[in-house]
Amino acid sequence: MATYYLEPSRTFSEFLLIPNLTTKECTPANVKLKTPLVKFNKGEEPAISLNIPFSSAVMQAVSDHGMAIALARSGGISFIFGSQSIEEEALMVRKVKGYKAGFVVSRSNLTPQHTLSDVLALKEETGHSTVAITDDGTANGKLLGIVTGRDYRTSRDPLDRQIHQFMTPFDKLIYGKSGITLSEANNLIWDHKLNCLPIVDEHQKLDTLVFRKDYDEHKENPMELLDGNKSYIVGAGINTKDYKERVPALVEAGVDILVIDSSDGYSEWQRETVQYVKENFNVKIGAGNVVDREGFLYLVESGADFIKVGIGGGSICITREQKGIGRGQASSLMEVVEARDQYFKDTGTYIPICSDGGIVHDYHITLALAMGADFVMLGRYFARFDESPTRKLKVGNNFVKEYWGEGSNRARNWQRYDTGGKNKLLFEEGVDSYVPYAGGLQENLDKTLGKIKSTMCNCGSLSLDELKSKARIALVSATSLVEGGAHDVILKESSLSEE
Repeated sequence: MATYYLEPSRTFSEFLLIPNLTTKECTPANVKLKTPLVKFNKGEEPAISLNIPFSSAVMQAVSDHGMAIALARSGGISFIFGSQSIEEEALMVRKVKGYKAGFVVSRSNLTPQHTLSDVLALKEETGHSTVAITDDGTANGKLLGIVTGRDYRTSRDPLDRQIHQFMTPFDKLIYGKSGITLSEANNLIWDHKLNCLPIVDEHQKLDTLVFRKDYDEHKENPMELLDGNKSYIVGAGINTKDYKERVPALVEAGVDILVIDSSDGYSEWQRETVQYVKENFNVKIGAGNVVDREGFLYLVESGADFIKVGIGGGSICITREQKGIGRGQASSLMEVVEARDQYFKDTGTYIPICSDGGIVHDYHITLALAMGADFVMLGRYFARFDESPTRKLKVGNNFVKEYWGEGSNRARNWQRYDTGGKNKLLFEEGVDSYVPYAGGLQENLDKTLGKIKSTMCNCGSLSLDELKSKARIALVSATSLVEGGAHDVILKESSLSEE
């Protein structure tokens, strides 16, 4: 006989938070949103934590290197989509790791015999306006000069002009010696009004570069999520099909954490994938998605560093319609959190939970965190912004951005469905759609974070741990949902201005 769960499958919209006492210390400025990303033992600190509890979804329409840089700058993390070639995904990881660092290994290098045409081609390829000129054109050759946009004019200089004729030669450069600290390097940059400081060894061989813009960006973004080398932290999605080829390439590219991208993570394929990564690499890995205690424990015992929760709740996901599997996001989260807390009590190991899907309104994020999630994964939310990789279009009188699911024919991501052996989608589990264009990530994220912090203050909480322990959550009725919005009034047209 089948097992029946007669309690309804609940969504976030069916709950509200009950306010606690707001003390004078409970102001948004005092709220801290730091949260663990990977498992850790009681009394220890996690190897990686997030400064804000946000991650962007493993989707073609959401998480490329541009989104990863923008979100890490704000304190969250992106998991770059895996439904692309191994080489392309590894390149995206490299772009993120090389974008922001205290000491940067030069990735734009030429010899003095190259031409202005080569400089322009390299700039087009890498986006870098600073080119190191070395004797052999490598990142560690003898430094002979630097070329920046100030050294040439495309309107006046012939394209076949050789670099040694217009570069800034080494004897005119201000440089640092290998072993210099980042603070000392930044002082040299400021004292000499430089944009770039090359670091060379005793044989004049190029070691690294330090850029003024990195210092400026760090000061402007104090919540940046950085590794020990001051590079942005970035994640990447993998599947259970080509992981033995994909994982080594991503690790070599510098990825900080992996996650298995799958519609349903409670499978032997996921266990084998997690165990392969754990046995062969020193890199963290998350697994999922699951919706109950059994799935959670199976993946934890397989070695996963965090668990994703949620099946069928995404705005573009039609898994529940197509296959009849899944569970309301709130119900899934509550059961898995209970299992996580019991596991922590029994073993002393804390497993972070990522709530993936089911977010319609900003307050749903706060509810997910109050219910025990350590961070949320969002697709539609981030797809609306300038930083997402999709096209911005005008449909009617409104601007929109394209947004499609990994289970759609457009994505053709058959690898995320752990059914063994198939190499195509037999049916779609996602749709191709538009989302309203919302502008830049930072301004929107600041507004959402402001709402979360304000709600936490209403709940008497200054940290996510406090919110989890203090939160009082009420089930609401259909009529109270109506009461919660504007009702029994005639709304003014937002386009009208007061005379």
